Amino acid sequence: MLSVSEARERILQGLRPTAPEVVSLACGSGRVTALPVMARLDNPPADVSSMDGYAVRAADLSATGVKLRLIGESPAGHPFDGTVGAGECVRIYTGSIVPDGADAIVIQENATQHDDIVTTSQTATAGLYVRRKGQDFARGHEIIPAGRRLDARGIGVAAAANHPWVTVHRRPRVGIVATGDELCLPGDPIGPGMIANSNTLMLATLVRAAGAEPVMMPVARDRMEDLLALSHMLDGLDMLVTIGGASVGRYDLVQEGLKRIGMEPDFWKIAMRPGKPLMHGRLNGMPLIGVPGNPVAAFVCGTLFVVPALQRLAGEQDVGPDVDVAILGEDVAANDQRESYLRARLRRDSAGMLTALPFSRQDSAMLHLLTESQALIIRDPLAPPARKGEMCRIIRLDIR
Repeated sequence: MLSVSEARERILQGLRPTAPEVVSLACGSGRVTALPVMARLDNPPADVSSMDGYAVRAADLSATGVKLRLIGESPAGHPFDGTVGAGECVRIYTGSIVPDGADAIVIQENATQHDDIVTTSQTATAGLYVRRKGQDFARGHEIIPAGRRLDARGIGVAAAANHPWVTVHRRPRVGIVATGDELCLPGDPIGPGMIANSNTLMLATLVRAAGAEPVMMPVARDRMEDLLALSHMLDGLDMLVTIGGASVGRYDLVQEGLKRIGMEPDFWKIAMRPGKPLMHGRLNGMPLIGVPGNPVAAFVCGTLFVVPALQRLAGEQDVGPDVDVAILGEDVAANDQRESYLRARLRRDSAGMLTALPFSRQDSAMLHLLTESQALIIRDPLAPPARKGEMCRIIRLDIR
């Protein structure tokens, strides 16, 4: 059995980002840049004030108690069009352009005004409370590199740089097919031996959160013709995810069926818990990941393998999952040869430190406990017992 890290590396090998496309910046959230975003202007576009007050010449304020003649004002959007000379000042506001001749700001708390005379109670040096032209970024500066997923911050800086459009990678299209005679659609009558198909919707949500487009396909029943029919449903897909049926039971037909329609298997079985029967291969050149049918195992494998693969297909270079650290809130037993992922709650202790409290039951069929979990505690193969208060590695589930 492969280790988790080796399996993930083999899945990521050879994955190429989808083709670029141009979208409006308003539709760019969650997309991955295919080209660097370069500033189209200077920000700020000129020297501007960082405070409300008076634009002055620093040379006039080598001492306190200086009296200056007020010659105008410079509100935001309406710059003063004159020049500040010796002994003069201009009323100015946060974000307003500093007029010619001025090189410092006296904040309003340190000045008093009577008619057109302003008396200062501070000294000033050149640049005081002035944001210089291009201080944030200059025209032609790279503000967002290629391969960066756009979030609210990226959208904001691209808009500030005057970009109405952005070049991003196309969202990967991911087919999701669950397998098994026992599955019925949520909401349908559930007969004897049947269960609601939770996995397809759960994985579709993971896929969508990873910036891809899920394509939910019909359930493949436990008969070979259903699996062979998949060959007619693959057009336009960038990846196929199968759920269940990849083990070695009498009715586990997925591997054989996929081989008949062109799958070249890479590996099957991972030294992990939950999620041992993970399958990976290529289906006529398209990447394929087969996750277990057990819902918790399907989620864990989706988090550890499917999401990073989709991040790579979407154009990201640094892919997850991100690993954090926390304080172990309960003792945990020694681990066997499989890397384990324990569902856990997260809390803050009295000192504000993040604490991970594993559930006492870790049955991989208990999906409800997954909804109550904020993290997965990672236990290395053959790890010795760990005690409450020790540090542990976690994958957070509460910040998606």
